[in-house]
Amino acid sequence: MPDPDAMDGFLAGDDFSPPASDRLGVLSATARVMREARLARIDRAAVEALAARWAGAEWPTATATLSALHQPGAPEQAPNWVLLLDALNFCFWGAPDGPRWRVTWRGATHDGYNALAASLSRAVEEGLPLSDAAWLAELDAPTLAGILRPDAGFPPIPLFAERLNNAREAGRILRDRYDGQFVNVVEDADYDAISLALTVEREFSSFADVAAWRGYPVPFLKRAQILVADLRAITGGEGAGAIRGMEGLTAFADYKLPQRLRALGVLVYADELARVVDSYTLIPAGSEPEIEIRAATVWAVEALRRALARHGVARTASELDERLWVESQERLPDERPYHRTRTIYY
Repeated sequence: MPDPDAMDGFLAGDDFSPPASDRLGVLSATARVMREARLARIDRAAVEALAARWAGAEWPTATATLSALHQPGAPEQAPNWVLLLDALNFCFWGAPDGPRWRVTWRGATHDGYNALAASLSRAVEEGLPLSDAAWLAELDAPTLAGILRPDAGFPPIPLFAERLNNAREAGRILRDRYDGQFVNVVEDADYDAISLALTVEREFSSFADVAAWRGYPVPFLKRAQILVADLRAITGGEGAGAIRGMEGLTAFADYKLPQRLRALGVLVYADELARVVDSYTLIPAGSEPEIEIRAATVWAVEALRRALARHGVARTASELDERLWVESQERLPDERPYHRTRTIYY
């Protein structure tokens, strides 16, 4: 990788200029990281090439598979169901050469996020009251294990204890502060995307995805932001999902997006980071390499959003995130691994 002080071909300096109004704070904080980053950079030419390719083709529509997996029950149950979904939405990977947690529902087998959505939809179909905040607050381990039960011969979902804690917290906060209904959280945020993400971060500790970079807080808020996007998508933008201001959200920094962006040449890792990622070596949560990967992911998507706008294509960062994530579910030839970090935040 070139010297960080002579970054010809890479985004640098003024390229990391957040919008004048950055209420969420993610772009401003991650811009500071990217101006000092030494391990993960963004290739200008690759951003422009991807933007030109996407601008020259029809934008793909939402996948029917995801819609079929989102079955919260009655419409009024959807907000609480989505809160639970994203309280549990993190870290699905297992051993590099081992089988992954997987779930079969209605004749189709899923892993990763899709398996989580299938598990919760299956539980609703089986009559479990997932949208009852009081029930959720007292959820016990055997019941959650039954909800998330894998196919025979496959491992259980990783970080089970952390998921149980998150589920109980979601129910407890709703029961004690919001009359049992997540729609009341949405109303408190005045149906504004940024206000809702920040409210979720403040009220639900498991969503408070804020790292520390050289003494500065760096919010990523991956699950708080994706909760806003999922609520809007799963409700069809109706009722509790009639949320405004989606353009203020950033990319949802996880492990699949940087893998895909790296495969596309948009993200470039320094040799020392590439060796760590490609050898499946664990990267500690909150470490400088992990923060740089996530910050670069946020700004790669923001750079792509701006490049598309120059082509006359107006898309939000969350829409770009969705497309990259969907495409990441299909492996590219010679695709390298995603980084391994055990965390509840993604």
